[in-house]
Amino acid sequence: MAYIKLNRAKLKNNYKVLEAIFKPHDIDWATVSKILCGNEKYLRELINLGTKEICDSRISNLKKIKEIDSSIQTVYIKPPALKQLKKVVKYADVSFNTELKTIQSLNEEAKNQNKTHKVLIMIELGDLREGVMGEDLVAFYGEIFKLSNIEVVGLGANLNCLNGVMPSTDKLIQLSLYKQLIEARFDKKIPWVSGGTSVVIPLLTTKQLPKGINHFRIGESLFFGVDLFTGGLINGMKDGVIKLYAQIIELTEKPIVPIGVLEENPSGEVFEVNEDDYGKTAFRAILDVGLLDVETDYLIPEDKTIEFSGASSDMIVVDLGENKKNYKVGDILCFDLKYMGALSLLNSDYIEKIVE
Repeated sequence: MAYIKLNRAKLKNNYKVLEAIFKPHDIDWATVSKILCGNEKYLRELINLGTKEICDSRISNLKKIKEIDSSIQTVYIKPPALKQLKKVVKYADVSFNTELKTIQSLNEEAKNQNKTHKVLIMIELGDLREGVMGEDLVAFYGEIFKLSNIEVVGLGANLNCLNGVMPSTDKLIQLSLYKQLIEARFDKKIPWVSGGTSVVIPLLTTKQLPKGINHFRIGESLFFGVDLFTGGLINGMKDGVIKLYAQIIELTEKPIVPIGVLEENPSGEVFEVNEDDYGKTAFRAILDVGLLDVETDYLIPEDKTIEFSGASSDMIVVDLGENKKNYKVGDILCFDLKYMGALSLLNSDYIEKIVE
């Protein structure tokens, strides 16, 4: 059975590096756990790092976090669906919002549960995913401040999440100015300007981050150590926190070109024949993991000589060439993961999860 390993030492290292980055600037930061897909074993590893605030986009995951440690501040980081509001108020201390109707309904549900629910309003800064338009912001906040069981704790933005719009000093200054505008207009204090995700860290480390940004939500850099501007690693961080291990279940020397009439496979693909490959063979290994678990585009073989030949729902086929490393049935191949690959594998019930 294929499995993934979470490396505890590397995760702890990355957490400490992030603490060292944020603490001198008095920036609060939360860990984003959505990549863990509610896996209790891995959530405990995250909580054991010392984090006091965890963000997730699934209510069931926030519920699990509260069951593990009720003192953790839980943050629901996408606009809630109206049918979920009862659970949002019950399991999320804070929710990110963009719709007045939703916040008004959250207020009614908070009354029913005898709670004050905290909200952070997301602002559109150009990536065109979630966010209130800037010209609507004053009127929007004016209505929210009327609600009895809603506490406004901040405003925030997401960049590079849909259309790849990168953060910049100018955009984050704009976000800070919105906060100043709202505070001045309504004589209210707004604690958080949550402009920071993993992609914003390089602006902080290169001293380009406006002082008004005082809250970050970090997932990808914690688990992958990545600098999303350069594609390399953030100084002091480690990659390989989560890796896939898959076993060879067949290894045979076979023709490179399929034999027979070629039509679409179940994935809708048609094999393209390179005429130079006629008559050639290669050692092909079948692995005990498939498209049901992960797309091959998100896998990076640790052995750089390995190439992907294709995949079906439950099996991935790799080309070992002449098999110079003498792989055999039963051997384990290791893969580094891109973010979406780790997310898919952690969401798969068919992949064992191990802590190293």
